[in-house]
Amino acid sequence: MRWTDPMALLGRRWGRRRQEQDSTVRTLVSNLPYEDLKKKEQPNRQYKGNAVKTTKYTLWSFVPKNLYEQFHRVANIYFVGLAVLNFVPVVNAFQPEVALIPICVILALTAIKDGWEDFRRYQTDQKLNNLPCSVYSRREMGFMERRWKDMRVGDFVKVVSNETIPADILLLHTSDPNGVCLMETSNLDGETNLKQRKVVPGFPAPDSPFKPAGFKSTVVCEKPNNDLNHFSGYIEKPDKRKLGFGIDSLLLRGCTIRNTDEATGIVVYAGHETKSMLNNSGARNKRSKLERKLNSDVLYCVLLLFTLCLVGALGHTIWLESFSSVPPYLVPDSDGHFIPSTVAGFYMFFTMIILLQVLIPISLYVSIELVKMGQVFFISHDVDLYDQETDTRVQCQTLNITEDLGQIQYVFSDKTGTLTENKMVFRRCTIMATEYSHSENAARLAVLSETEATGDEVTLFQQRQKQPSLFAEEEEEEEEEKGSGEGRPEATRRSHGAKADVGSNQRSKVNAAGAHGDLAFSSPLETVVVPDSKLQQEVLEAERQWEEGPLNQGPHLAPTPGPHLAPTPGPHLAPIPGPEWSPYLDFLVALAICNTVLVSTATAQRQRVIKGRHNSCAPQTLGGRLRGLLKKMRSPRSMFKVSTGKQEPLADPFTADEEPPDILHTPDVCTTTPEGGSPKTQPEVTPHQAQRQRPEPGPASPDAVCYESQSPDEAALVHAARAYGFTLLERTPDRVTVRLPRGALLTYEVIDILTFDSTRKRMSVLVRHPRTREILLYTKGADSAVMELLGEPAGESVSQRELRKRVCSSTQRHLDMYARDGLRTLCFAKKVVSQKEYEDWSLVRQQAISAIENREELLMDTAVQLETSLTLIGATGIEDRLQENVPETIEALREAGMQVWVLTGDKPETAVNIAYSCKLLDHRDLVFTLNTDNKAVCRSTLECTLEEVRRYGPDADCRGFAETFGGQGSMGLGEDPTIGLMIDGRTLGMVLEEEDLRSKFVELCRRCRSVLCCRVTPLQKSTVVKLVRDKLQVMTLAIGDGANDVNMIQAADVGIGISGQEGMQAVMASDFAISRFKHLRKLLLVHGHWCYSRLSNMVIYFFYKNLAYVALLFWYQFYCGFSGTAMIDYWLMIFFNLFFTSVPPIMHGIMDQDVSATTLLSIPELYKIGQHSAGYRRSAFWIGMSDAFYQSLVCFFIPYLTYQGSDIDIFAFGNPINTVSLFTIILHLAIEINAWTVVHWVVMVGSVLLYFGVTLAYSAICVTCNPPSNPYWIMQQQMADPMFYLTCLITIVVALLPKYIVQVLRGTLAPSPLLFARQLDRMPPSLEEPIPINASAAPNDPRFTLSSPSPPPSPTLA
Repeated sequence: MRWTDPMALLGRRWGRRRQEQDSTVRTLVSNLPYEDLKKKEQPNRQYKGNAVKTTKYTLWSFVPKNLYEQFHRVANIYFVGLAVLNFVPVVNAFQPEVALIPICVILALTAIKDGWEDFRRYQTDQKLNNLPCSVYSRREMGFMERRWKDMRVGDFVKVVSNETIPADILLLHTSDPNGVCLMETSNLDGETNLKQRKVVPGFPAPDSPFKPAGFKSTVVCEKPNNDLNHFSGYIEKPDKRKLGFGIDSLLLRGCTIRNTDEATGIVVYAGHETKSMLNNSGARNKRSKLERKLNSDVLYCVLLLFTLCLVGALGHTIWLESFSSVPPYLVPDSDGHFIPSTVAGFYMFFTMIILLQVLIPISLYVSIELVKMGQVFFISHDVDLYDQETDTRVQCQTLNITEDLGQIQYVFSDKTGTLTENKMVFRRCTIMATEYSHSENAARLAVLSETEATGDEVTLFQQRQKQPSLFAEEEEEEEEEKGSGEGRPEATRRSHGAKADVGSNQRSKVNAAGAHGDLAFSSPLETVVVPDSKLQQEVLEAERQWEEGPLNQGPHLAPTPGPHLAPTPGPHLAPIPGPEWSPYLDFLVALAICNTVLVSTATAQRQRVIKGRHNSCAPQTLGGRLRGLLKKMRSPRSMFKVSTGKQEPLADPFTADEEPPDILHTPDVCTTTPEGGSPKTQPEVTPHQAQRQRPEPGPASPDAVCYESQSPDEAALVHAARAYGFTLLERTPDRVTVRLPRGALLTYEVIDILTFDSTRKRMSVLVRHPRTREILLYTKGADSAVMELLGEPAGESVSQRELRKRVCSSTQRHLDMYARDGLRTLCFAKKVVSQKEYEDWSLVRQQAISAIENREELLMDTAVQLETSLTLIGATGIEDRLQENVPETIEALREAGMQVWVLTGDKPETAVNIAYSCKLLDHRDLVFTLNTDNKAVCRSTLECTLEEVRRYGPDADCRGFAETFGGQGSMGLGEDPTIGLMIDGRTLGMVLEEEDLRSKFVELCRRCRSVLCCRVTPLQKSTVVKLVRDKLQVMTLAIGDGANDVNMIQAADVGIGISGQEGMQAVMASDFAISRFKHLRKLLLVHGHWCYSRLSNMVIYFFYKNLAYVALLFWYQFYCGFSGTAMIDYWLMIFFNLFFTSVPPIMHGIMDQDVSATTLLSIPELYKIGQHSAGYRRSAFWIGMSDAFYQSLVCFFIPYLTYQGSDIDIFAFGNPINTVSLFTIILHLAIEINAWTVVHWVVMVGSVLLYFGVTLAYSAICVTCNPPSNPYWIMQQQMADPMFYLTCLITIVVALLPKYIVQVLRGTLAPSPLLFARQLDRMPPSLEEPIPINASAAPNDPRFTLSSPSPPPSPTLA
């Protein structure tokens, strides 16, 4: 046996680990050749395994580690120190064991909570680590079942359909002939749309099965990181050839395989090194504003405690020195010596700290956590904040900042998807300087909008001028119904227009499908487009002329079901001359293929493991579903009808006994019969089903395709192209198939896709035309990004140049018109790439793909290199409608004193239009615009604007405060205009570069009522939030719905995510998540106000309660020589704060309501109480402490004077003091309670009953508990004495009378708006006096009188 030096072995392991840490890349090989070796001898041994451990403790480390974590809190160390100090005989105040009880109870409760949470994590880990998976074994020559925890980096893993991916796997093979695998990432980022992954380009050998045992290559990739959108590396083959790959070849742990029989790959990251685990950072830990103030007040309590202890120490020293001889009751030490008075005073200082330690509220922090948990429960279960359409409610992900919701001063909002629906609707387009308004489609959308607003059932039949039909089968069916045996020519087929049936009973299903259905962006609002008649004629004529050209004559013109119409041309083939490809065809082809939309068929819908779910919806396309309704809704003439619940419809398309078919919803799993018969639901699919029937490869039928898009813009454009007959039928990594209106199929070879990024603001697709064999580049992007890339083609004639300039100028004019109408604009351009240019570019592109360092930058540079000298084709205008009640919500937030900013990436014209629509800007506002490219001009404009704005008086914050608490401002707000500011991204970038410009910009913005930032990047959004938060020292809130809003959400004091159509990244990064922007109104104005008011009152009450009780012990020291003696039994002292008076303030902090929700929503100005910290001010803290001192004096000296001169013992004297202090503290809280409930009564009465029950029982059984004086039978004796009751009654009245008188006088002589609102709640509506409130803020309530709408007066309270 060979001896191995353990130090040398340790050194080698440390060296390998250090080498891995120092390396910038990860290199791995297959584990199969080393399968028989021990783990320590395998080449990938330095990488972590796939077992996951999220627990913090083990069975042996729980106690020491948990105590170590709890002692990170200074308060726990303080109380443990005092308990230990009490074991020192010279300074102990009472029995040492008793001193340990409070801190032990707190530590034990916290440890139980932490242990239970960790045990639940352990159970989850065990369940996850023992899931089965298929790993290839060289010994078995096949895939064997293993556990997730046994998987290692370098293993080959096979994942089947509907199975969860166990690790980060580099995709090497799929069952799809195109090398494509579809993956659902909802478990990772919440996005339900499918993501396409493809096999490493160039890796699989053509027509050969994948054999893991033959894998001899080396995989080189980047080190583990948490970037879900970035991954790079290459496979180095034995011949040193490198094959680059990116994020589109990586299967992420936790995601699910969909619509793919099986996928195989090699594990590159496992366990805690996977991207999903690296993104699992746990709950965010933020400190609220009130908590920061609370810590400073605790320091004041510490100073007060030291002051009281110092008084006790000095008093004890003076008291000892007042004796001429040693008193007989002083006990000497073991040597027979007496302690000097100064030393005794020093010891007494620590004894007093032990005695008065309750002044520092040990239970306050635990109580605050319990209160916040209760507040979160009520917020998340608020029915008004529940969205029935999406079946979502408020999510509270950061539990310790609920009170910050009531102190927000600045709101920063995204536009798209936050203020708007993010349901993109195709509205208009311009092609070659001709604008097509799509008026028929606009009329349809107007009817849909009116239907959604009123909730009535609307059936619309619109008979248009007959146009060429897009549905050949429809005409054939009509001809058969008419009995005609002769079909009309294709060119003369006619359509009967667009029909839409929208019922109120179907709207919720439709919206739910659009928001969280299986197909993203699939609501009828987005998918149905009525073609423009003029453009449709142009398109059909252009297609006819093109197909009649010499190239397209012959037998190959007929459409074939195969994947290709013509052989894919290689580099050696020259373009074939043919007829001119019309710009109209180019435009619609660009709409169809210049995107990343995935195409699936009705028989290949995503399959899921469904239990007990029923779907009864047709899996047809909308055209097929409309055709099905046409047979039931034939009408000889057009008609328009609106029916409410009481009005009978003119012609019900459904029978009275059957439920209206849900024609606008797509099920999870559905199929279509070949003849277009009735749909049927597919059987459920088990997670480990390896094989299932798949459709034949190739383009699907136009009526059977379903689109899955990551962007609502792309979905709207694809559906618009489909409305004109340009149907996207198939998309694979190397080809895309489009069906033309007349039935011909065009299969483009996809050479490359230049994906969208926020820097370029565009995307491009490089394809080869199947007929002309030209290499074409189609580019789609923002007008600011595309217009500047337009060039002059070589050999351009004068007339062509004039036409090009006219097209550009007209298109820009149309774009400006679209933007003024609030439409989102996109430009489309085209470029014909020569073979030589493509070959040169391809070499650079391949080098960028194979790079590991700076791969993203290199890829972007190659995209910019090709996207030059473009030719403008046209542009589109897409509508993104406002969400429900957005204007009312913004108006309420502004009345509440919040400054609302909108930060968007849209162009200024679009953003300004939306700003006016949502009432962010008013037409009476004075709006300043900052838009320049020059820094000197920027500085000058900023200074001039600031000087101009200063003439209009104080800033917005001061004006808002004056409106609420002092009438109108000094400058007369009724006459001065309100200020608005609009700044674009370029100008904002220059402002943020220099400190002086930042300061001036912030000063300008604080004087503006609204600020609109356009064309801003995600980084600029977060920078603006941080700038305002740090410069103005204000509470900020950021709200958004997309990944580009994550930085802004995390930068704000409170981040709110909207679970919209752009995935859940914003939700996962937020503190609170809502489903609609309108919910922000109640979340802030009601729950925010309640949380702040409740918590601030509870904290002040806790300080008051502890001081009122501790001061009783302090006053007694004046009569016991400051000896640290307590007149109350130690156990009762412990129970007093731990049980008797702990529950009432907690329930007060959870359930109290100073004003009802209706009033808070009706009078948003009440929210300003929290903005200015009126509920928890330093003055309120000291008033509470003063009240505690006064009440403690009363509670001590009235019983003292009552029993003065009697022979009662120490505990008989302390018992009535303890009793009256309990009643005083409980009734003090009763005065503070604004809304009494059964719970309040139960905890109040229960606390009193618990006190008497425990005290009576303790007095009965405690015979020798506390020698030499014992509280035996004291409570029973005093309760039999009438003097005890009289003393308690008089003491309680005298103690609480000033508090009650102040409350009464405050409501009579100096009523605040909050008191008025409270009185408004308590008065019946018939007796209330009208209170003039802004009309827009008042609900339909007879208690409110609406003021004149023009001009509205300043909000006042009667």
